[in-house]
Amino acid sequence: MKGMVFTEFLEMVEEKFSPDVADRIIDASNLSTDGAYTSVGTYNHDELVEMVVNLSKESNIEVPMLIRVFGEHLFGRFSVLYPDFFQKKLSCFSFLELIDNHVHVEVRKLYPDVELPSFKTNRPSENSLKMTYQSERPFAPLAEGLIRGCIAYHQEDISLQMTDLSNDENKHVEFLLQKN
Repeated sequence: MKGMVFTEFLEMVEEKFSPDVADRIIDASNLSTDGAYTSVGTYNHDELVEMVVNLSKESNIEVPMLIRVFGEHLFGRFSVLYPDFFQKKLSCFSFLELIDNHVHVEVRKLYPDVELPSFKTNRPSENSLKMTYQSERPFAPLAEGLIRGCIAYHQEDISLQMTDLSNDENKHVEFLLQKN
């Protein structure tokens, strides 16, 4: 997993909780880097999971909720860090339809070794979008947070439902977005 995800997670913890909380979760985790991540490095996703678990213990907030909140935060950061993807005024649905065939293609150009999840989309109707998420890692709540961040960014009234297709492994889920 790219280091940018780790650095953004720790920045979010410092911002939403405190630098002391970030230090405590790093100290409580068995990290190969002792918490010193670079945005361009590649790290084992288990380290992020371990930090989230320790943040959950520290904050008494459930792990899936923390990961989802991080996804929302991360989408906001993507809009600041990668403005080229946000220059066109797209709808939320149009933007999400570009993830696999445009955004991830560009990310792979920058980071050929990156392991990205897949997002397949289809529109059952004009007012709905189905997204199927598949990954080797259990980060469907992160994907949900990113989608919620996209909805908020586009300021659209859209409801979101998630169905786990992988027996609670959070590796294969379907999201249904419905315009209200």
